[in-house]
Amino acid sequence: MPQFNVVLNNETKTFERPVTILDVVGQNKNYIAAYVNKRVRELTYVIDHDAEVIPLTVKDEDAKHIYEASVRFLVAMAMHNIHPELDIRFSYNISRSIFLQILNPGVTSNGQMVIDLINEMKRLVALDLPLVRKILSKEEAEKILRGIGANDKADILKYRPEKTAHLYDCSGYKNYMYQRMVPSTGYIKDWIIRFYHPGIIIQYPRSEAGGVIPPFEESAKFGKTLKSAHQWAQKTFCDTVVGINHHVENEGVVDFINLCEARHNQQMCEIGDMIEDDIENIRLICIAGPSSSGKTTFANKLRIELLSRGIQPIRISLDDYYLPKDQAPKDEDGNPDLESIDALDIKLFNDNMADLISGMTVDLPKFDFKLGKRVKGRTLCIPQDQPIIIEGIHALNERMTAGIPSHQKFKIFIAPQAQIAIDNHNPLSLTDLRLLRRIVRDYQFRGSSAIETISMWPSVRSGEFKWIYKTQEGANYVFNSLLTYELCVMKKYAMPLLQAIDSESKYFPIAERLMRMLKFFDDMPDDLVPCNSLVREFIGGSCFADV
Repeated sequence: MPQFNVVLNNETKTFERPVTILDVVGQNKNYIAAYVNKRVRELTYVIDHDAEVIPLTVKDEDAKHIYEASVRFLVAMAMHNIHPELDIRFSYNISRSIFLQILNPGVTSNGQMVIDLINEMKRLVALDLPLVRKILSKEEAEKILRGIGANDKADILKYRPEKTAHLYDCSGYKNYMYQRMVPSTGYIKDWIIRFYHPGIIIQYPRSEAGGVIPPFEESAKFGKTLKSAHQWAQKTFCDTVVGINHHVENEGVVDFINLCEARHNQQMCEIGDMIEDDIENIRLICIAGPSSSGKTTFANKLRIELLSRGIQPIRISLDDYYLPKDQAPKDEDGNPDLESIDALDIKLFNDNMADLISGMTVDLPKFDFKLGKRVKGRTLCIPQDQPIIIEGIHALNERMTAGIPSHQKFKIFIAPQAQIAIDNHNPLSLTDLRLLRRIVRDYQFRGSSAIETISMWPSVRSGEFKWIYKTQEGANYVFNSLLTYELCVMKKYAMPLLQAIDSESKYFPIAERLMRMLKFFDDMPDDLVPCNSLVREFIGGSCFADV
């Protein structure tokens, strides 16, 4: 074959026969994967053409997902070795961690189990066993999976559009994590395992934390919300992609949509009860959450819920209190940091709220996004028993409402808390769900391409970690905005936008990851989605669009 050149660190190497990335970059176990001509590849990928190779570490977002999947593989293998009689399930949990749950009835984790697990994982890492990727027909893969009792993995193959499937074999242990993997167990050296009744918490390096394992932070309310989401998903058989698809296929779209909407209505009723019980004190109802959580639709639906109880709130958006861009704080690149709380006129907002609550007449601002500055908005004077709904990403931050006594504020944190898995070892990412929502919404209402949305996402996420997540533990109620059927609906909107991203684009790895998730879901028509559904905020057709 003809010679070909591989560029690494601005140095060109010439080869006369195919080589793996490992042959090019060496045995540095800090490398997790590599870009080959901008495509993410495993280190065992064979190069036989001109290419530029850029090694990736856990500091890189695309490598983080590979490392995290490899950690799950290692934990599952170690658990299989020490307790082959147990079935386990992974889910994403508090403090950016993975939660291991034992599925066998009456069995929970304990201190000795954790010690044995850690020792076995260390042993496997020290052995540096290769993870060998095998491509099989779906029929061959199903036979193997059912033969080892992995029926959850075999069941999902029905929904895999490709004719082939993949398995990784490590010293006879077989599994698949729907991700690229590291070459061998010796690469999976950084993790923390801790007992967390009734299961086990697994922490791993995070790219947004600079490639280190962030400190474990207890989050009681967030954890309680995840537990509630998991319990509901199990009761309604909505905790797996297979279960969701069965709803669509067997029970029909109408029942499934109404089942999920009923869960939202139940939560809304709980919030209504709590506010009504303390309405003599509550003057501000504060709603906050990360991007694409559905805050706008939620605020409108809450207003209707309260109206049905004789409570007549007004709504005020924090967006109207943005400073002009030239007065906004700058991010590390010198651009206006619109995610920062200091991009808002905090003093004016506090003054306006205090004056309104005191019964004074107030001229509210209105931010004109075309002009990039505030203009005159509504003039309001409200009675003393009329609460104010404020909605925005910083609504729960105490600085925004420092002038209002705590007992006069009811705080609601909203976010989709998905507890859905492809199979027992492959949970779906809560963050990827929100990114899909935003990709669809930005295209529908702003004409933005998927690339434009994805390119902004790191900045959005950085702002969430800095400003938003810290406030959720101070909330009176955490609203789970997930509608389990929504991925079936949004699939037809998101897939074409993701498929339009060129394979040479630096954003393709993210698009590829999202498409790998979406492809397993059955398509669902959206004509039966209610006009007041939170899903409508993203796909269009909301009855609240002009409210």
